[in-house]
Amino acid sequence: MESAVGKGAPATLPEGLGAAVRDTAREIAALLRPGAAMGRAIPGAAWTVGQAAAHLAQANALMAEIAAGHPRSYGDGTPQSLAAANERALAAFDERRAEPLAAMIVAQADAYLKAMAEDAAEESVVTPLGPMSRAVLGSYLLTHMLGHGYDLARALGRPHMIDRARVELTLPFLITAMPRVTDTARTAGLTARYALRLWGGARFGVTVTDGAVSVASAPPPRPDCTILTEPVTFLLMALGRRDQWTASARGHVLFWGRRPWLAPRFPALFTAP
Repeated sequence: MESAVGKGAPATLPEGLGAAVRDTAREIAALLRPGAAMGRAIPGAAWTVGQAAAHLAQANALMAEIAAGHPRSYGDGTPQSLAAANERALAAFDERRAEPLAAMIVAQADAYLKAMAEDAAEESVVTPLGPMSRAVLGSYLLTHMLGHGYDLARALGRPHMIDRARVELTLPFLITAMPRVTDTARTAGLTARYALRLWGGARFGVTVTDGAVSVASAPPPRPDCTILTEPVTFLLMALGRRDQWTASARGHVLFWGRRPWLAPRFPALFTAP
């Protein structure tokens, strides 16, 4: 089926997203230099460096195939099913060497960008977290690489690659995914309007109406609670890599409003994908 912009028209990525995907893949590959400790455990996780790198190589390949119009079944869209699918995929893929995995991570990120450059712009694709545009899929790819790239950098004692500009490029995916990863047990009975703001940058809104969550690119009028977060901290909290109490103690999260007590409850409303 041809898209509204015509078959073969080049896809348009948000400004900076293509470069961020390309550069992040290369910076992750640079962590996996010869002699990298691939058997080292990742702090706070069950995987080793080699397992996380193998997962990244597989996930980049999956997203490149989806962008190119080749649907792939991968779980049922819930965070729990994704975790199970990840373990099955890793068990069937035994490469754990640094250099081959580094090359795969870069090659498959490039394959996503190639698919975006060659195919139609407006097609919706089915991803592990449900349907989204192929441009939002790129934001998903970037978010996923940043989360696991952060893990690899910590394990290997190297600087991570998350910065303000890249965090803002993850927002299209996060805004799309948040209603799909809602913890319904925790939102049950809740009605609240949140305004989310990043220091010096983007803002969006989350509205919970009797447990049902909707996310908008602009904050709601008269929010019950406004949460202001340092950008890198925001992404690490969203991905389950940093807890809100540590972030608040360091002054990286501030909140106010008519119902400020809603702020500490907010992160627990979602399960990190």
